[in-house]
Amino acid sequence: MRDGPDPMAKSGIDLFFPDLRQRGVEYNARASVPDFDACVAEYARLSAEAKAACPGLYDLKYGPARGEALDLFPVPGPRQPAPVFVFIHGGYWRSQSKDDAALMARVFTDAGVAVAVLEHTLLPIATLAEVVREMRGALAWLHGNAATYGIDPERIFVGGSSAGAHLVGMLLAEGWHGEFGLPGDAIKGAMALSGLYDIRPICDIEANDWLRLVPSQAERPSPLFLIPDHAPPLVLSVGGLETRGFHNQTRAYAEAWRAKGHPLRVVEAPDRNHFNLLSDLAYPDRPLTHAVLEMVAATAR
Repeated sequence: MRDGPDPMAKSGIDLFFPDLRQRGVEYNARASVPDFDACVAEYARLSAEAKAACPGLYDLKYGPARGEALDLFPVPGPRQPAPVFVFIHGGYWRSQSKDDAALMARVFTDAGVAVAVLEHTLLPIATLAEVVREMRGALAWLHGNAATYGIDPERIFVGGSSAGAHLVGMLLAEGWHGEFGLPGDAIKGAMALSGLYDIRPICDIEANDWLRLVPSQAERPSPLFLIPDHAPPLVLSVGGLETRGFHNQTRAYAEAWRAKGHPLRVVEAPDRNHFNLLSDLAYPDRPLTHAVLEMVAATAR
């Protein structure tokens, strides 16, 4: 349970909506697009093209569980040690995989930024708390093995989409780093797209079939209640064609981030939906790509 007041109490941002039926609509990302299968196929196509164009190291184990693996796309030797962008896929914590989530690998490595795409155990095989622990372990593994893979441990950036953005928020939270042998400022910047930052509203709808939480339990793993006192720059975006649920979640997190005085850049994407917003990272000329790479470049030493 949180120690302070509910950050949404006076904001006027509705995350719960009038009834469960509407709430189910607002948080149903798949139903918000005409052809979900086409969106997933686009991820697969873009990722395959990126992987064909740049060398990768696949299925590196960062922990003992079957799902604890990552794919790493390093930059060429002369440009090492390089910053790394660590990406966490979406899928409401229960679907999708790293295999179709490397779509930014070519563009980022061309820009001198290594890419690590994380896998995690899916719900309900794991609990949400276990998935959060896996992601923190993956970050610690990358930090500890940075020299082996040509990564600069002082320039680690994280990013995620949808449920992956929630997990990014959990990485940005404070108080866990010591357990994993990480410095508190291990993350130098973050990107979160179309995230779920307060998961209490989804504890009464279909997603709770695999989430299996009650609202009082859902405060603890909700990034909205875990805004750190000290934080790196954050890039936020949500597609203009998304539901009010995802828009309001992003607005709430942005307001909480700003209230702490943390650096924030919001990238407008009026013609993007919940899924093809992420696809913009496969193209070097898109505003979202510029925002992330500029955040990384600002830390050059």
